[in-house]
Amino acid sequence: MYAVIETGGKQYRVSEGDVVFIEKLSANAEETVTFDRVVAVGKEDGIAVGTPYVEGASVAATVLKNGRGKKITVFTYKPKKDSKRKLGHRQPYTQVRIDTIKA
Repeated sequence: MYAVIETGGKQYRVSEGDVVFIEKLSANAEETVTFDRVVAVGKEDGIAVGTPYVEGASVAATVLKNGRGKKITVFTYKPKKDSKRKLGHRQPYTQVRIDTIKA
């Protein structure tokens, strides 16, 4: 069984036991979070697609840790104008383990 959940403006296909890096949530480590925005649920007998979400479906997950991703360098410049700017960015994330899918 799998589910497609929506969180942080993105969609993720998850199964029970999966470890997923998602956009940062306001939950601490070892807390349980529930995702109610389930777009689709796939079972052995077919798939249930919501309009826009599947009624009564939810996904429970445990937060493993919060962190920040690898640093990227953003460098912009305008040629022949002596104009340049160098920035760094680290995207925050939450690592979760999918416990149960309730369809």
